[in-house]
Amino acid sequence: MNVSDAVKTRRSIRGYKPDPVAPELLKKIFDQARFAPSNCNTQPWHTVVVSGQARKDLQAAMFAEMSAGKAPSPAFAPGDQNLTGVYKDRQYQCAMDYYGTMGIERHEKDKRFALMMKNWEFFDAPHVAFISMPANLGPVNALDVGIYLQTLMLVLVEHGLASCPQGALAFYPDEVFKIANIPEGNGIICGLSFGYEDVGAQINNVTIDRATLDDLVQFIN
Repeated sequence: MNVSDAVKTRRSIRGYKPDPVAPELLKKIFDQARFAPSNCNTQPWHTVVVSGQARKDLQAAMFAEMSAGKAPSPAFAPGDQNLTGVYKDRQYQCAMDYYGTMGIERHEKDKRFALMMKNWEFFDAPHVAFISMPANLGPVNALDVGIYLQTLMLVLVEHGLASCPQGALAFYPDEVFKIANIPEGNGIICGLSFGYEDVGAQINNVTIDRATLDDLVQFIN
């Protein structure tokens, strides 16, 4: 698989088989991803991979916080904050495509809420990674983390694995910090649920269009 194929193949997958990834392959994937570039080679990211019983315990704890109505406490501003214009339009369209694929109408709030809650169930993926960086760093450093995240997701594709990056998993960090040796002063940017895709799952039929090249890129001669 070449890079172009990996980029086009990668999608946010929300339905997984229960089969865990072999520990040797996990280490190989994250070893390959660490070669992602960063500003002045600072490599500001830190990753914790949670699997097995620890993953089940964390799911239960985070789900309980969300169900109890605990207020989110992310270290960084959520990605949907301050969206306007075409960016808000794209967000709405993404939601419509997602809920539409699942046959959920706008007025069916209970069903929409249940689907949203699957974020904190890690979409039943056997593994979840939490990616953090020092909370006092800024947008340029977050760009480095984004480059690392994309590198990691493409390496997962190369090895036949699927993933779903989730900003929602940064909303309730307390339980993550209890089980993970995250460096002091770091804030969680996002989570990444991953594993082997359940190809027959309806939720994986979601397709999200991209803006055209002309909308996104300008060429000047």
